[in-house]
Amino acid sequence: MANLKEIKTRIESIKSTKQITNAMKMVAASKLRKAQDNIFNARPYADHINDMLRTLKNKNISTDHPLLAEVSGKGKTAFIVVTADRGLCGSFNTHIIKEAVSHLKKEPNADLICIGRKGYDYFKKNSKNITAYYVDLFNEMNFDVSVEVAEKILNLFLNENYDKINIIYNEFKSAIQQEIVAKQLLPIVPIESEEISKLDYVYEPDEETIIYELGKKYIHVDIWRIMLESSAAEQGARMTAMDSATENAADLIDKLVLHYNRARQAAITTEIIEISSGAEAIQQ
Repeated sequence: MANLKEIKTRIESIKSTKQITNAMKMVAASKLRKAQDNIFNARPYADHINDMLRTLKNKNISTDHPLLAEVSGKGKTAFIVVTADRGLCGSFNTHIIKEAVSHLKKEPNADLICIGRKGYDYFKKNSKNITAYYVDLFNEMNFDVSVEVAEKILNLFLNENYDKINIIYNEFKSAIQQEIVAKQLLPIVPIESEEISKLDYVYEPDEETIIYELGKKYIHVDIWRIMLESSAAEQGARMTAMDSATENAADLIDKLVLHYNRARQAAITTEIIEISSGAEAIQQ
């Protein structure tokens, strides 16, 4: 049995850890609220641009623009993997990496674009196909930075003979729920909707220009939305993980305090017995 000093030191150490995990939980909760507000603002704009581009695709307009082309299967494939820059968020990063690995097993020659340090750290050791990577973007969420990433992705697609670019990320559902999404980012996938397909537009200046400009806006906003979704999901996962860690620390402190009291009681009992035995020996 550990002595009283060791138990007391351990209790103090766990109390310090509990304070840290509780503080991290509160910080994550604050960041989550900000990320949620940004997501709710970004989603409608991204969805409307997406609807317009998908509508143009469904109209069978006379253009062969690659942003709306069918996947031919002849070009290269790329996967964008969005993870966090930091850990301590449960299985958030692990699940994303596992999902990406399962896709790469089916397409081992696919290129990789890593957004987030955790994904990059893993794949730089396990893959030679990293085309681009971006780390430390989530410290200060900035639309201008996401535009740079989106422009890089758009240029790769248009100039490097990519047949399609897919993206894998965590979509925010709630503070305790995230959903892994693996979807085709480019070319834009047509939507199956009778209402949208019946819509008509007057094009000014011309279809090619409109498709390209809308496509750029779509990629800019969708990458921004995905980064916001991933950031919110990360903070939700971290808040949950830190809440669980705080509760576990509290439980462990209770057990150690009980253990300490029992050890202290046993020590006092032993001392009483020794004193009584000494008193009896003196009397004899």
